[in-house]
Amino acid sequence: MMIRTSKEVAVIGLTVALLIAGQFVLSGVKGVEIVTVIFLTFCYCFGAKMGILTATAYSILRCVFFGFFPTVIILYLVYYNLFAIVIGLLRGGLNKTGTVFRLIALSVTAAVLTIFFTLLDTVITPFYFGYTAEATKAYFYASVPVLVSQVVCAIVTVLVMFIPLEKVFRAVKL
Repeated sequence: MMIRTSKEVAVIGLTVALLIAGQFVLSGVKGVEIVTVIFLTFCYCFGAKMGILTATAYSILRCVFFGFFPTVIILYLVYYNLFAIVIGLLRGGLNKTGTVFRLIALSVTAAVLTIFFTLLDTVITPFYFGYTAEATKAYFYASVPVLVSQVVCAIVTVLVMFIPLEKVFRAVKL
């Protein structure tokens, strides 16, 4: 997976900065985030390869700003790279559909991926820390209220922000 141009490096770097800034700005509001829509649109416009490079850089650098926790770095490296692959694979089929269908499909995908993030976290964190079955169950149930708001947020932000973000990313010619 090679980066071919300095323009690709710049686009990845700016997107990583945007993802970190977006996460920082909304970090005080539980369940509200814009990382999903920004990253989804980026992967949709630039493909899985650029998405994987961006996901890896974001996953590592966000720990510099938010603190290094082994479970978080594992979760982010696994989740965002899978996210990039899923959206990269979807983009070919969705490019041939109408705008409304594409928005609905991407919103549903964002919701499913958001649910997967929480489910993955409820596997990685308890396993890493050696939680009992009861503690794992409590950890999962404690995450459900935030999960619900994150799913709603993912759907709404994709429906509202995907088209404007797509126009911005499409203006970048790689």
